[in-house]
Amino acid sequence: MNSELTAYITLICTSSVLNLFLFFYVFFNRHKYTNIARMFLLYTAATTIYCLGAAFGMMATTLEQLKFWTTIQYVGMPFSPPLSLLFTMQFLGMKITKKRCIALLTIPFISMVMVATNDWHHLHYRVFEVDPVLGAPFIHLEIGRWYVVHGIFTFSCLFAGFILILAHWKETSKAYRPQLIALMCGQLVPMITAFVYLIGLTPAGVDPVPMVRWLATLFYLWAIGSSRLFTIMPIAKDEIFNSMNDGVMVLDDSNRLIEFNTACKKMFPPLNTAMYGTDLEQVWQGLSGTAISFKLDATEHYQEIEVPTGEDSQRIYQVRTTLLQNSKNNKGLLILFTDITEVKRLQGQLEQQAYYDELTQIYNRRAFFHKSEQDFAKAMKESSVYTVILMDIDYFKKVNDTYGHYVGDQLLIHVAKACQTQLQEGDIFARYGGEEFIFSLKGRSALEGEVLANHIRSCIEAHPFKWKEGEIPVTVSMGVAEVTHETGTTLYQLLNQADKALYSAKENGRNQVQVYVEHSLVRR
Repeated sequence: MNSELTAYITLICTSSVLNLFLFFYVFFNRHKYTNIARMFLLYTAATTIYCLGAAFGMMATTLEQLKFWTTIQYVGMPFSPPLSLLFTMQFLGMKITKKRCIALLTIPFISMVMVATNDWHHLHYRVFEVDPVLGAPFIHLEIGRWYVVHGIFTFSCLFAGFILILAHWKETSKAYRPQLIALMCGQLVPMITAFVYLIGLTPAGVDPVPMVRWLATLFYLWAIGSSRLFTIMPIAKDEIFNSMNDGVMVLDDSNRLIEFNTACKKMFPPLNTAMYGTDLEQVWQGLSGTAISFKLDATEHYQEIEVPTGEDSQRIYQVRTTLLQNSKNNKGLLILFTDITEVKRLQGQLEQQAYYDELTQIYNRRAFFHKSEQDFAKAMKESSVYTVILMDIDYFKKVNDTYGHYVGDQLLIHVAKACQTQLQEGDIFARYGGEEFIFSLKGRSALEGEVLANHIRSCIEAHPFKWKEGEIPVTVSMGVAEVTHETGTTLYQLLNQADKALYSAKENGRNQVQVYVEHSLVRR
């Protein structure tokens, strides 16, 4: 064995040993690393098989041995570049799917089969024989059609990996750039060596790629030690930007659209890259059919907007605007859209359940006190008059006993609707409990409340409740009470006075209105 061949074998064995060491080092420390270590293990395993096959091939003495070790090389070599590409993609935060893996590993699998069965079809190597001048283990090759496909695919994988890393260089912080350097060298070293080999600048009959693999392995070992490769990875800015649940628009200092993310595209489907450079006023008109209703200035804002999405539907967004300024003092605006439609819907449902009577759909007792206490306090502060009316449906229990609770419920709805038609803006009307209803009238006196009460009473009496078996006459009794700032009466005292007036109306024959006057009740 001459010294030149010994040097070749030594270099290839060095690559084999270093790759094998790298494989076991990562394997035994895999619990410390992120999931990308699995893809790296597959890559180093394929590279190790390739280098070992090449090393043993350099010691072959017959054509059969050369063919066997070449087949072993192709168990690893075709898979190494696509696995390297998949590892790079995963490292940069790109999604690795089963379809992508299958697509990238199909051609390597075919190449492996082609080499193993080359004597039957000669599609990979048209000629594969011992070099007639140099002898074994040097090989004289003439490539076949599939070798061209295999070569283009291999080079493309290496080149694609290099371009991906290069594209993420600027947006990667300096702390992580040693990792990118290691990855770039892992792509460049075999790519450049293979190119030099293909144009005939390397020794004849020898594949130089496994001889230089040790160099790429040293870069990986350096990256693992110096920048914690696998433990801490740089996440691509685009992946973070497009994985956000909030919609994001970025504007320049002239309020022109310069960027948006995937979530924003989902929120506003007409949005597209053709709108880049367009004033947001024009963009928004195209997206929503309305003018912008949120502020666009340097101040940080939080507000809610409603955006039509169809004939009878709309979405509700919380909009946040934030000033952007980079190191070059270029200013812009960041707009974040958070879809709160479902939150608002749930809030509405909870409010409906908390503040509205389930049967009549008017305010319930809780809502009455919540709103009336505010109005009452304001009226007292403004020295304004405040009146309440307490109303009870006459003989309601008899309706329930005679016709059943369903009819009784429908009668309650009938009365509630009749009352609603008589109210003014600002009046509060609620179901107080059972067959009792209550009105609060801010700024209206007992006299005005009495007029309203009699009007409601007459309206209800004139419109009996109709159902499938006939009509049910309905009358109500009502008590009115008034408070002014001077009296010092509380809301609960006022309600007690109205209750006394109502009790008096029922005691005196029902279907009437009584007004509470201190020490006496006035029947109307």
